[in-house]
Amino acid sequence: MAREKSSKDNAKALFHSLRSAYAATPVNLKIIDLYVGFAVFTALIQVVYMASVGSFPFNSFLSGVLSCVGTAVLAVCLRIQVNKENKEFKDLPPERAFADFVLCNLVLHLVIMNFLG
Repeated sequence: MAREKSSKDNAKALFHSLRSAYAATPVNLKIIDLYVGFAVFTALIQVVYMASVGSFPFNSFLSGVLSCVGTAVLAVCLRIQVNKENKEFKDLPPERAFADFVLCNLVLHLVIMNFLG
């Protein structure tokens, strides 16, 4: 019983420390995090829909899920490049990182549209 309470207290302390550390995150990174969460949530909705209704046009399902996952991955890359605390990309201006994000999204969605047929 004491061990169970200790692990619950540790979990609460961990959650509190993560929450307080995330509160110091800049607003632009929080917006990117929301975008990543939305893309992943959309992919999960598509998977649930496919599991409940069926996967008749399977290439359409794959295109939708890969579009969401690819967009989320590119947004995570944008977050890494825009983060001021990341010393690896300190010389990269945020405008260049956003331009790379937009160009890669364009290429991704052109490939997705081509896969649809």
